[in-house]
Amino acid sequence: MSVFGKLFKARDKPQDALNGSGYSFMFGRSAAGQAVNERSAMQMSAVYACVRILAESIASLPLHFYQYNDAGGKEKAVNHPLYWLLHDEPNPEMSSFSFRETLMTHLLLWGNAYAQIIRNGRGEVIALYPLMPDRMTVDRDARGRIYYEYTRSDSDANTLGKKSSVILSPEDVFHIPGLGFDGLVGYSPIAMAKQAIGMGLACDEYGAAFYQNGAQPGGVLEHPNVVKDPKRVRESWNAIYQGSRNAHRIAVLEEGMTYKPITISPEQAQFLETRKFQIDEIARIFRVPPHMIGDLEKSSFSNIEQQSLEFVKYTLAPWISRWEQAIQRSLLLMSERTRYFARFNVEGLLRGDYQSRMNGYAVARQNGWMSANDIRELESLDMIPDEQGGNLYLINGNMTKLEDAGLFAGQPKKEAPK
Repeated sequence: MSVFGKLFKARDKPQDALNGSGYSFMFGRSAAGQAVNERSAMQMSAVYACVRILAESIASLPLHFYQYNDAGGKEKAVNHPLYWLLHDEPNPEMSSFSFRETLMTHLLLWGNAYAQIIRNGRGEVIALYPLMPDRMTVDRDARGRIYYEYTRSDSDANTLGKKSSVILSPEDVFHIPGLGFDGLVGYSPIAMAKQAIGMGLACDEYGAAFYQNGAQPGGVLEHPNVVKDPKRVRESWNAIYQGSRNAHRIAVLEEGMTYKPITISPEQAQFLETRKFQIDEIARIFRVPPHMIGDLEKSSFSNIEQQSLEFVKYTLAPWISRWEQAIQRSLLLMSERTRYFARFNVEGLLRGDYQSRMNGYAVARQNGWMSANDIRELESLDMIPDEQGGNLYLINGNMTKLEDAGLFAGQPKKEAPK
């Protein structure tokens, strides 16, 4: 056995991996009594909003495929098969937006995103089909090599065959792992934040129950004598006055009966504050600025733009790096990795208001490191023909080298011709 084989045999399979059904001990009911899993968590509006905004942000960013040219720069590799797959249509059933949105949703909920890679006879990628993370298991065989075992269902594409369980090699799986302990599979953010999400779901349930009993939530009917059938009296009262639709109806009491409400307002119970804190808690888990999911309490006109820029730099940037590096190592042949690469274009999100952009472009244009066409491309404007100077790089003529400064200081002045 080779040294490489012995090394990975010694590592055996990833012992700490919690992929697939291995998460079962981390899921289940939270301390608040709510069942928490990837699907139930999406019923909480804050979780849904965070997942949606991150998935749609990654899906809507322009994704281009480039190649290095002979001049040391880069240009779009529009003739490479991966350009069409990544930019337009990864398979005949999905657009690039839908594909990336689906995989990003899997990544945010399960901590892993998988897609089946379909190759032609030359090893080139010709299609990508999403796979469900909860039906995927990552393991090592007896020789220490990683393999993927997928449980197929009728909803999957027919590219997996007809067997109920399919074994896939790493060359056949496009895998984007999230944060994990072994570097091979990611951990579900939902599993790690089970208690916080469970408490949020409990708050939602409590609020719904509060308004369901909305006529007077909790009270006592007092009778001057002994009530022979208290159950019938209670049911009769609830049938007429219970529920938010029956709020503020006029009650008719007989035989000297009186009603004394026992109410605790949501404010007194700090219910609203608890709900708000859970929204902030969920936003913190996904590192989403609260104003992007509707919480504008700490936002203002002076800081909301800065928060949006921080969202791109500190929230989207790590996810973008995961995508770009997974594309590089999973979809490119070894011989192509030094020449081709994929990049998300975030310039549109990072640029500020119109005046700030124009000032920045003016500095770049005057200092010679951007041409008119470079600027127009960023602003999605038509290019200026080369013969009209669209690709010229200009510089201010008043500038000179430091060593030449004062070169003519001691020279006698020339008299002007008479």
